[in-house]
Amino acid sequence: MFTGIVEEIGTVLHVQKGRHSAVLSIQAQKILADIQIGDSIAVNGVCLTVTSYESKKFTADIMHETLNRSSLIQLKTGSHVNLERAMSVNGRFGGHIVAGHVDGVGTVQQIQQDDTAVWYTIQADPGILRYVIEKGSIAIDGISLTVANVSADSFSVSVIPHTAQMTTLSERKAGDVVNLENDMIGKYIEKLLQPACALQPAKSTLTKEFLTEHGYV
Repeated sequence: MFTGIVEEIGTVLHVQKGRHSAVLSIQAQKILADIQIGDSIAVNGVCLTVTSYESKKFTADIMHETLNRSSLIQLKTGSHVNLERAMSVNGRFGGHIVAGHVDGVGTVQQIQQDDTAVWYTIQADPGILRYVIEKGSIAIDGISLTVANVSADSFSVSVIPHTAQMTTLSERKAGDVVNLENDMIGKYIEKLLQPACALQPAKSTLTKEFLTEHGYV
């Protein structure tokens, strides 16, 4: 589990691509302070498992499903990525609940300066926009952000300079693909409501006329 508060920007050192998978080697510093094999690291918002590490880098496997659902397939040597360690139970919960399980990708439609802030408009599919609400939370490349506006085919966030400088958002441009993870609370509520509807008793077709016809009345 993560908070969406990025700890540092890492650099992709090497991408070893297989037929339907890949192995990432990423240069980092801060997150390596207490790293162990098997730890979870959010890389651009995607939860990956550390398979090996050295003093200034770690490696992680990317499976087929993850490549299909995220923008990690576009990473190459030199790419910058947002990094966050799994949430500590004794730490401050500064963002929102981020699982690191990306729902899909979106495309940066527009970037607009607004005094000190920067507006990012992200185009997304209906399946993602279904759970996006104004003033709600969303993770963009693993960054916990507040939704400022929602339209029929996109949503917008307003980002303060600190967030842009401490993450890869400052490098994004129109047309870039980003990872999106919806706030899981809405998805759980929807799932819990579905069985309740399904368990409603079916309307009976048994009538007085039917019983009379068959000798029961």
